[in-house]
Amino acid sequence: MTYVVLEGCIKCKYTDCVEVCPVDCFYEGENMLVINPDECIDCGVCEPECPIEAIVADIDPRAEDVLEMNREYSEIWPNITRQKEPMPEAEKFKDKPNKMAEDFSAEPGEGD
Repeated sequence: MTYVVLEGCIKCKYTDCVEVCPVDCFYEGENMLVINPDECIDCGVCEPECPIEAIVADIDPRAEDVLEMNREYSEIWPNITRQKEPMPEAEKFKDKPNKMAEDFSAEPGEGD
């Protein structure tokens, strides 16, 4: 089992989760984070740290659509291991539906 980041992270990018990850398996895109499922050790410490509940175990039905996307982008985006400020519009976008289709950016973030 592994954990993945759902589309809820898009345009929010809270990074509370990266501070607690013991294996540094988070990667930063321009407007969201992903988890490398091959590096995740299934410890689960990141899940309760996400204030918008955008991290779930891969056995959660919502993970099916994003597991491969997490894997793909974790291979090309930079690693992030330190907490940063969330995106300025995080509160406004935290409950917005259809973020993957309307707001996702494949561009990399800054990383550490």
